[in-house]
Amino acid sequence: MNDITKKYTNGEVTIVWKPNACIHSTVCWKEATGLPKVFNPKVRPWIDPLADNTENMIAQVKKCPSGALSYYMNADADKVAEVTAESIVEVMPNGPLLVYGNITVKDKDGTESKRNNVTAFCRCGHSGNKPYCDGSHKKMGFEG
Repeated sequence: MNDITKKYTNGEVTIVWKPNACIHSTVCWKEATGLPKVFNPKVRPWIDPLADNTENMIAQVKKCPSGALSYYMNADADKVAEVTAESIVEVMPNGPLLVYGNITVKDKDGTESKRNNVTAFCRCGHSGNKPYCDGSHKKMGFEG
């Protein structure tokens, strides 16, 4: 699977989207929880960084449960942002296992990948992107 990264900027902030990490929680675009004028999966590109102010977009990106959305301030682009908090594991009701912090994931072949911020791991066993969650738990009616 390709490790695609897409970036959208308003000149002040750049929103980074990693589609392979997205669990399609809809937190970013649903009216009740999201910012639908910025994040709209019905249009291309689906992220419009000119549709709202920087502060609102940053607040919304921070709500992303999978870490598929992140951001950096363009003035700080030369600085590498890294999570310095301790690792925390959270079990989402009827959903993935969220691991917060900097971690290294080693696959069955011994290949290592670095993950930062939030990583969502599959608990239902139905993900097509194991060990990561792809949102399959919703279609399968997973409870746990």
